[in-house]
Amino acid sequence: MTYTVYGAAGSGSVPVEAALTLIGAPYTVVEAVTWEGDDERDKVAPVNPMRQVPALLTPDGETITESAAILIWLAEQHPEAALAPEACDPRRAQFLRWMTFVPASIYSMFWVRNVPSRLVGEDADAQAQIEARTLDRIAECWGMMEQQIEPGRYLLGDDLTVLDLYVATVSRWRPRRARFAEVAPRMHRVVQRVDGLPELRTFWADRFPFEDQAAAAT
Repeated sequence: MTYTVYGAAGSGSVPVEAALTLIGAPYTVVEAVTWEGDDERDKVAPVNPMRQVPALLTPDGETITESAAILIWLAEQHPEAALAPEACDPRRAQFLRWMTFVPASIYSMFWVRNVPSRLVGEDADAQAQIEARTLDRIAECWGMMEQQIEPGRYLLGDDLTVLDLYVATVSRWRPRRARFAEVAPRMHRVVQRVDGLPELRTFWADRFPFEDQAAAAT
């Protein structure tokens, strides 16, 4: 009963792999560094025609794509790991809200900024503007989330959820943690705590080495 994750170190598959690690479910990774060219993207094509990571192949042979969907599904399939509020939990609405907000408002910006020519062609000045403005937009979105969330030890209170794993990963991407800390200081303290989880120390070192780990909060 092994899961298969199509992903890459430092990519959107990292929170999925982290969740599986905490769940204790066996999984293998098909390494597909999709930003390095068509040969890598072709590795994902059999399970995801978009040729994007992450994709999850379940033990039953079902394919799930989209990181938020995978994380929510895994938490539901493994309630013993307590990685998401249950349907009757008063935190459930905000859990779903922010699990949707991260990919819709933040993760989606990287499709634009990583290859700005997709929208503006080969105009170098326009590409530079896209790169700068998307970074500002990402920071703005983190700031809006910060203003509307009431973290405890973790983002939804005192219990770790897959939302914490998701934000801990995406906040490592540009504009990087320094700016994240400026616009979302309370959330920054939470993700530092996630960086320092003993259960994930080896995992982070292997799948997303990060200099801020040494400063993780306790």
